Amino acid sequence: MTEQQTGGAEGGAADSPAPDPEEEEAQQGVVSISPRTRGASRLGGIARGALIGLVAGGAGLAVGELVAVVTGEASAPVTAAGNWAISITPTWLEQFAIRNFGSNDKTVLLIGVYTTLALLAAIDGVLARTRLILAGILTAVFGVVGATVAVTRPVAETSWLLPSLLAGLVAAAALWWLTVMSLKESDSAAKQTERRRFVVGTLGTAVGALAVGYGGNAWIKKRYNVADARAKVVLPKPAKVLPKPPASVHPKVPGLGPFFTPTSEFYRVDTALALPHVDPRDWKLKIHGMVDRPFEITFDELLSYRFEEHDLTLTCVSNEVGGPYVGNARWLGTPLAPLLRRAGVQRGADMILSKSVDGLTIGSPVEAVLDGRQAMLAVAMNGEALPVKHGFPCRMLIPGLYGYVSATKWVTDLDITTFAKSDAYWTPRGYSPEAPVKTASRIDVPKSGATVPAGTVVLAGTAWATHRGVAAVEVQIDNGPWREAKLAASDTPDTWRQWSYEWANAPKGSHKVKVRATDGTGAVQTSAVQGVVPNGATGHHSITVKVS
Repeated sequence: MTEQQTGGAEGGAADSPAPDPEEEEAQQGVVSISPRTRGASRLGGIARGALIGLVAGGAGLAVGELVAVVTGEASAPVTAAGNWAISITPTWLEQFAIRNFGSNDKTVLLIGVYTTLALLAAIDGVLARTRLILAGILTAVFGVVGATVAVTRPVAETSWLLPSLLAGLVAAAALWWLTVMSLKESDSAAKQTERRRFVVGTLGTAVGALAVGYGGNAWIKKRYNVADARAKVVLPKPAKVLPKPPASVHPKVPGLGPFFTPTSEFYRVDTALALPHVDPRDWKLKIHGMVDRPFEITFDELLSYRFEEHDLTLTCVSNEVGGPYVGNARWLGTPLAPLLRRAGVQRGADMILSKSVDGLTIGSPVEAVLDGRQAMLAVAMNGEALPVKHGFPCRMLIPGLYGYVSATKWVTDLDITTFAKSDAYWTPRGYSPEAPVKTASRIDVPKSGATVPAGTVVLAGTAWATHRGVAAVEVQIDNGPWREAKLAASDTPDTWRQWSYEWANAPKGSHKVKVRATDGTGAVQTSAVQGVVPNGATGHHSITVKVS
């Protein structure tokens, strides 16, 4: 017997309409949810989880920043993560960043670190809605990883564990609390009350994180700032005041930069995500290793030594042909050679492994200090104490070598050793252990792609061959013969030399202009193209100019 027949026999309702499922659900207090509504609810849950993850992660980072007020800026979670990222960055990526972002490469890196952490926090927040315990454990693990990264830095202290560990614990606690409130708000009959608690809790946590994070960062900047100490440094008078170079060192060509690079415009390329702020009262330099008489000196003792001024052009090995990472300044420092002689360099030692306060190591030839050139420990540039970003309170300078093998900023240790048994920071990354500056030249006026009026076009630029000097500069127009440019007066063989050339009767149209230099030994700048790795770029700088 069918159900319909049974129904007819029992109630005579064989012909009555079938009951409406939605009506029955309504009578039973059950709400029917359409697929569209269900999908929107799922997306809302994901968005809420992501928000919770971001807020919880922000709270953790804020606490980590606050703890770093005590343990030091380099121990803060984001800074520690950024420094670790720098240490594992492959050479090709490091060069890409320098080439495309220049002095803003650190900012770009920090943006990348914050973006990565935000993405991980958001994913963790979404996971917490279904796997709360797992998400909490992962958050704490992130803190452990951050602490491990921080404490394994070259100059780390045990206390550097604390910022990231506490950041992980706080983030995990905030994630748990906010997620539980969110789920209660979704399930509770008293939705309005629970929703209000969730909104207030999330908003309060976010505002608190911002306040603590910014406050902690500002506190760090204030506590470790050495601006006052720098302002109090009384620069020693040089044994012989160096006269200003003659005005003829700079051709009067509109658009050509000055002979001395303004300190504020001097290039900066280094690995320091957080600039080391070193109080001169705490600074010491240790000279040790393969020496007969190791010793240490304080900053006050350093200032008591004989000081001299020296004009020196400094260039970075990362400078592409025609690039901006070169600058000229007047430096004040004490000669480095007497300090090595005081220590008594032992036979066979050929390398100075210098170390900065932040742990970066640079390898320099001992011979380059003892051969008579004006290698120095500098404390000032362009008449003022070194800015923090350029190595305050003390940096090393050796003429004739690229910065990565000679110009240690925030220098604090000189280990006399050998190239055979010691590697500096850049050597395992594909750079040569030794790297004399190569002869280079650059066209500064006009800029490539510029349009200039027909007639006489003035070309101008800069050339350098540090410690060898520049003897000649030539320009070539449209693959024609090389034509000698007019050199400005020479200051010292260790500084760049500016030049100019009057291109008479320049015809209309697009033209390609090249430049090359000849150094003081008579060697002509090579046309062979080589990248910056392993020991400096080569090739002729060229521009395209349109004559109208």
